[in-house]
Amino acid sequence: MPAITLPDGSVRRFDGVVTGTTIAADIGPGLARAAMAMKVDGKIVDLSTVIENDATVMFITRRDEAALEMIRHDCAHVLAEAVQALFPGTQVTIGPSIENGFYYDFARNEPFTVDDFPAIEAKMREIVAANAPFVRSVMDRDAATAFFTAKGENYKAELIRDLPTTETITLYSQGDWIDLCRGPHLRGTGDVGTAFKLQKTAGAYWRGDHRNAMLSRIYGTAWRDQKELDAHLHMLAEAEKRDHRRIGRDMDLFHIQEEATGSVFWHPKGWKLYRTAEDYLRRRLAAGGYEEVKTPQLVDRVLWEKSGHWEKFREHMFLARVEEEEKTLALKPMNCPGAVMIFNQGLRSYRELPLRLAEMGQCHRYEPSGALHGIMRVRAFQQDDAHIFCTEEDVASETVRFVDLLSTIYRDFGFPEFRVKFSDRPPVRAGADDVWDRAEGALREACAVAGVDYTLNPGEGAFYGPKLEFVLRDAIGRDWQCGTLQVDFVLPERLDAEYVAADGTRKRPVMLHRAIFGSFERFLGIVIEQYAGRFPLWMSPVQVAVATIVSDADPYAEEVARALRAAGLAVKLDLSNQKINAKVRDHSLQHVPVIAVVGRKEAEQRTVALRRLGGQDQELLPLDEAVARLKAEATAPDLRSNT
Repeated sequence: MPAITLPDGSVRRFDGVVTGTTIAADIGPGLARAAMAMKVDGKIVDLSTVIENDATVMFITRRDEAALEMIRHDCAHVLAEAVQALFPGTQVTIGPSIENGFYYDFARNEPFTVDDFPAIEAKMREIVAANAPFVRSVMDRDAATAFFTAKGENYKAELIRDLPTTETITLYSQGDWIDLCRGPHLRGTGDVGTAFKLQKTAGAYWRGDHRNAMLSRIYGTAWRDQKELDAHLHMLAEAEKRDHRRIGRDMDLFHIQEEATGSVFWHPKGWKLYRTAEDYLRRRLAAGGYEEVKTPQLVDRVLWEKSGHWEKFREHMFLARVEEEEKTLALKPMNCPGAVMIFNQGLRSYRELPLRLAEMGQCHRYEPSGALHGIMRVRAFQQDDAHIFCTEEDVASETVRFVDLLSTIYRDFGFPEFRVKFSDRPPVRAGADDVWDRAEGALREACAVAGVDYTLNPGEGAFYGPKLEFVLRDAIGRDWQCGTLQVDFVLPERLDAEYVAADGTRKRPVMLHRAIFGSFERFLGIVIEQYAGRFPLWMSPVQVAVATIVSDADPYAEEVARALRAAGLAVKLDLSNQKINAKVRDHSLQHVPVIAVVGRKEAEQRTVALRRLGGQDQELLPLDEAVARLKAEATAPDLRSNT
């Protein structure tokens, strides 16, 4: 007679077999209808699971966040059943839930296309409407292998053969269709609902190995109700409009080509945007007490071995062999060992701490070609790194200082909201547990002092220390992890960094690794999508287009352009023979924030008609006033308080 403790603290006891279904029905008919799965002692299991011992039980209903991943998992099963019903002979492989949806990989001679989706979705709805229960069964390993082999499911048989011998082989059926799966699942296919949509197809190698067969992958999204699905599809449509690759092409900001895979060719306007962000950040860092340094691109593997990066990061490094010196050099994938080398030049005193060394460091990391994505995921990038060498007692105050700097920088770039994740020790790491205890304790204390609320991100720390991850939320609700602050007791020890303390003894500094943008390329990709290319005036690569109505106004338009340039604005002078409406349209498509229109009347009166991007009205101003106003508007946020 197990004792079942419920979330409200009440305890219920039952005679005979106890399952989640039994408990929910005992509590009431409403819960019996709503409960889709349950947590037993914190672990999510099927509602039909037999509870044999005393346990705490919490039910999962459709409104719970935990239900969403299960809906997506079950939707993958429904997809697989639908595909095999419509396309006999297709083999199923694996089909997990992923962020915002699911996918399933199929073995088929002819790959699927989006043209197949209407029929597949219709069949999926039939399966959902049938509401076949998900039924779990356990099978002997050899019997399970034989079962799937007999069905022609060779991939499933291979998966079973490769499972650890200690693994229990579990299958789930939904009606006559059956799949190898650990579970858990909802009650039946009806719990999936109809708020799903198939999205795209892709090729995928079996088990991610290019030496294996190419499979046909179908991606889909699934949500708890139609309202959530519609909101997600709207967000995707917005994301499509804001795709930085399209905007970068249309605005002539950058391009990427096969001859330099994973590297960016910045065009003049794109480089202007890049330098504007870089100049802004340099000013903020200088004002924040940082000193800028520069470290070599090519570094002997010996240093990477000492730092521990060779062991942990070797597969991501680009190498160069210098035969005459019998050396192997690596293009640096990160800047931190170089910062320690600078710290180690000469004997440091505690009076020099905290020492904040910033570097706009060019880094290279090997990313598989399939993982590359515009300028968001590249192989060559600039990292806005800084490494703060301080005492253990300084960690809290430096964290406060950093969070204040980071939050104002994000706000200036249009990101007023961010959240923080605390990533603690990973399974594979450098340093003893007592060192990690100190590092994690110092970072937790720093968060308390800085007033930083965080969610725990277990096991995701850097190999040398715990970290805070700063996650931005953009204009359409997407989250982007950008900034980091990492507490490192390990690297100073490995690279023999030390300073002379006040008592004359030698001590190891604590090393804080911190970044605000992270990768410049990725951050600018996020900024492009945040604004959909319609940048604030201070950031825009072309700030004002001076456009003439008639050719008689050309000399005055040139004078207007000179005055604006003298005030520091980036100006495009348009003296073409197009009609003014066409000029306005062209510059609007290029997302120029301000169009200064001049004709005979403006030339005679020494005025300009200012037209703002997206607006229909024009504001007629004297030239001097227009220049002064636009100069003030185009001043970077960090400089406005000083002007």
